[in-house]
Amino acid sequence: MIKFENVNKWYGHYQALVDVSESVDKGEVVVVCGPSGSGKSTLIRTLNRLEPIHSGNIHIEGQDIHAKGLDVNAFRSRIGFVFQQFNLFPHLTALENCTLAPIHLRGLNKTQAREQALTLLERVGLAHKAHAFATELSGGQQQRVAIARALAMEPPLMLFDEPTSALDPEMVGEVLTVMKSLAKDGMTMVVVTHEMGFARDVADRVLFMDMGRVLERATPHDFFNAPEHPRAQQFLSDIRSPFATA
Repeated sequence: MIKFENVNKWYGHYQALVDVSESVDKGEVVVVCGPSGSGKSTLIRTLNRLEPIHSGNIHIEGQDIHAKGLDVNAFRSRIGFVFQQFNLFPHLTALENCTLAPIHLRGLNKTQAREQALTLLERVGLAHKAHAFATELSGGQQQRVAIARALAMEPPLMLFDEPTSALDPEMVGEVLTVMKSLAKDGMTMVVVTHEMGFARDVADRVLFMDMGRVLERATPHDFFNAPEHPRAQQFLSDIRSPFATA
């Protein structure tokens, strides 16, 4: 479904992505992890053209997403993206957040969009909050609404950019539970996250990045039990003993 071919990206003189070549199959859950500044969020943001690339190619479902003449808005409407900071419209209710795009971009009438939105809010455990405004919801609830909103466009691919990092610890589980249910249903997912428990339990593959490069690609079992690259070994050692002193 996704294919990176020798993708490079710079911010000024800093190279954020270095010759990245990877693929993601339909129905696969891929977790991208690594230290801060490793390029993982940049990588996922190239998939819906929030970040341009400077060389290489990215194909999604066989389509060159940087081809001239691509309708970027139509392309983005088919990719679900869940951000770190929720990005809900604060002046709209949870229900309205989930009906806006289907009405204006998919052409659903208000009744169809409302029925679909209520089904999706029920799926993420928030049907009872349909008429609450974003400001009346907890962080975990806002993120679950954001997931429902992304699903309302019926995307074949869901991208998650550190979806739990802005949440209080007690709210993390409710969001991960929704993500696990999506994975169980066969949704193709690319997830940038520090939640190693999610990576261990849900991912089909783990990509480890540092300094803009993918240094390790492995099954969760192999990554957590027998990482090959020294930098991955150090990363796992550090997160397992966060209070250790150098």
